[in-house]
Amino acid sequence: MAFAGKYELESQENYEEFLEVIGLLSAKTDHKVVTEVAQDGNDFTWTQTIPNWTWSNKFTVGQECELATMTGAKFKAPVTMEGGKITIQFPQYHFTAEIIDDKLVMTCVTPGEKGVTFKRINKRI
Repeated sequence: MAFAGKYELESQENYEEFLEVIGLLSAKTDHKVVTEVAQDGNDFTWTQTIPNWTWSNKFTVGQECELATMTGAKFKAPVTMEGGKITIQFPQYHFTAEIIDDKLVMTCVTPGEKGVTFKRINKRI
């Protein structure tokens, strides 16, 4: 699946609820997040940007990789791809990304009874 490209936030669901559950409600922004994905086979560089903040991770599908959370905390996790969907278990949520109708759809699901499903749909720019 080809993920490479530059995308801009088009719509999102449960954004504030997600930030509250992971303790980052103070990071809420009204800026449109731009996601840039560079892909060389199974090697990815995934970068999200808003004014005055950038978050980037490099990873290889099929390997355990050292990644960073939105706050910069480092962790290790396997990165998998199944059925064209990238999957990563972050410390506080389960992340998936896939291309649907040429749009980058990212979903973060927090665990537990009060789990929140945060979904972002990004259009190619």
